[in-house]
Amino acid sequence: MQTDIEDAGTGRQPDGVLVLRTLTMPRDSNPGEDIFGGWILSQMDIGGVLLAKEVARGRVVTVTVDRMTFVRPVHVGDTVCVYANVARIGDSSMDVKLEVWAKDLLEEFEEERHIVTEGVFRYVAIDEEGQPRRIPDNPNIPRDSLKSQCL
Repeated sequence: MQTDIEDAGTGRQPDGVLVLRTLTMPRDSNPGEDIFGGWILSQMDIGGVLLAKEVARGRVVTVTVDRMTFVRPVHVGDTVCVYANVARIGDSSMDVKLEVWAKDLLEEFEEERHIVTEGVFRYVAIDEEGQPRRIPDNPNIPRDSLKSQCL
C-alpha cells in the first residue's frame, strides 16, 4: 500500500497499513532526549500484534524479531507511526514486516516523515491452552501471498 507520505531524504514511502500512531514522551528517553530503541521495538510489536490477531482471527504470540535496523534517532515529542504488511502466512505462523516512521510534532501540518527502523516479526497463532493452531484461510489474504493488507 502506498501513501502520499515520503522520506524527504530518499523519496521512500511507507509500505503497509498504518497500524499505530503515538507521541513520544520524556519517560521513554535517555538523558539526551533520544527515545530508547526498546520502546520503539515495543511499539512495533504492538502494531504487529494488531495486524497478526486480525489475520489469525484470535490470539497470537511473538516468537522472533529479525533484521532490525535503526537508521535515525527518534526524539521526545516526535510522532511515531508504525506500518505493517503481512509478508508470509504459514500453517500456524506468519511474518509481518514492520516499518517505523517519525516526524517532529512541531511540523504538524507538514507531511514529511523519516524512516527510523524496520524489521520482520514472526507471530504464532495459539489456542486456549497456548498451543499452536492453524491460521484460518482467508480469501483476501492468500497463504502464498508475499504482501497483504489489513482486512
